[in-house]
Amino acid sequence: MGCRIAFAILLMSAVLSGCSFGFKGISIPPTVNTYFVDQFQNGAGNAPPDIGQRFSDLLKDRVTRNSRLNYSEDGPDIEFSGTVTTFSVTSVAPERLDSDSGLTEFGSTLNRLNISVQVDYIDNQDDEASWSQSFSFFEDFEATTILSDVQDELIDNIFEQLTTDIFNKSFTNW
Repeated sequence: MGCRIAFAILLMSAVLSGCSFGFKGISIPPTVNTYFVDQFQNGAGNAPPDIGQRFSDLLKDRVTRNSRLNYSEDGPDIEFSGTVTTFSVTSVAPERLDSDSGLTEFGSTLNRLNISVQVDYIDNQDDEASWSQSFSFFEDFEATTILSDVQDELIDNIFEQLTTDIFNKSFTNW
């Protein structure tokens, strides 16, 4: 009970003093109230055509769910924009295979989907807080699996991590 009262007093003190305070290590200045996510472009030729829109929607959802900021297209305090730059599948984990011919062959048991996103973060209240950075993440899947069968799930998992990384860079002084 005493901890709850102490926490409530701490929270009220922070709100009343106007300092930047937040849960999960979030640090947003009190004068920043709005944000905007421009539609990310698809710069990866082999990516699904809607990948930029999907990423934009997930980033918008991440900021809305995890901050007090309101979405606004009209004069936002903070803006996100960028491009999906990489969508590639590569073989990983090569292993030695024995062949019937007696020759040594090498194969792969996994494929890796890698996605990179170039993000421009514009702080319209503080130019020095603006930044541009590339973020990348991957998911592995069985080499015997057809990408189109698991692509949506892999993209969702990768985007979950990428939006977390971008949110942390933006709002937790990462």
